[in-house]
Amino acid sequence: MPPPSLAQGNSMSPVVKALLAQLLGLAGAGLGAAWLAPTAIEPPLFALGQGALAATAATLLRSDRWWLPIHLLFAPAIVLALRLALPPAWYLAAFLLLALMYWTSFRTQVPLYLSNRRTMDAVLALLPPDRPAAVIDLGSGSGGLLRRLATSRPDCRFTGIEAAPLPYLWSRLAAREPNLELRRGDFWRESLDRYDLVYAFLSPVPMPRLWYKARAEMRAGALLVSNGFAVPDILPTTVVDIPGSGVTRLYCYRM
Repeated sequence: MPPPSLAQGNSMSPVVKALLAQLLGLAGAGLGAAWLAPTAIEPPLFALGQGALAATAATLLRSDRWWLPIHLLFAPAIVLALRLALPPAWYLAAFLLLALMYWTSFRTQVPLYLSNRRTMDAVLALLPPDRPAAVIDLGSGSGGLLRRLATSRPDCRFTGIEAAPLPYLWSRLAAREPNLELRRGDFWRESLDRYDLVYAFLSPVPMPRLWYKARAEMRAGALLVSNGFAVPDILPTTVVDIPGSGVTRLYCYRM
């Protein structure tokens, strides 16, 4: 049985959706401007109209909700940037910074999430208290979670894998714990068979694929912990509510 697609149940790529939404917004704003103000229309007003129509088109195309503010603000941001008349080097620097920070998020649909202190404490409580454990963080970001765990449990082994260069570099510079290994790479290529706890803070999109991978590779008794995103149609073994967070939960699946 083949693993589920990253875009299961939706054949259109998110990038194609984004481009289509922007084009539809541009066409709609252009038609509206030609009808309502055939002589002239101020660029900021045109950009706001285009953004609103692009966000509406993205909603109709069933894009993820986090795309909506991007569509809404994309054209107004261009108008503002043109009026500021910044040197081209600033745009190049911003592009490089974002590329190094988010890397392949447009393809994986996994943005950079950082686990807070309460979440770290909740994950720490899930480790077996009476024996060492091997733990991996899939998409370890700046490494804050793993540094906290490694400091609190020197008897355990911790591994983090991060694809984006800038968060990975930061995690390596900040790490001092001898029981912590940080690697840059694609966590889909990492076998999960030697880990007692697998932690993931991803997005709803890759959860079916992650579940397939976990079932195929994780050993009996191992624990898959997903921060914030449940596996569709699979009942968790336990659900841990993070104190003080209101809505944050850890979905735990015992193999």
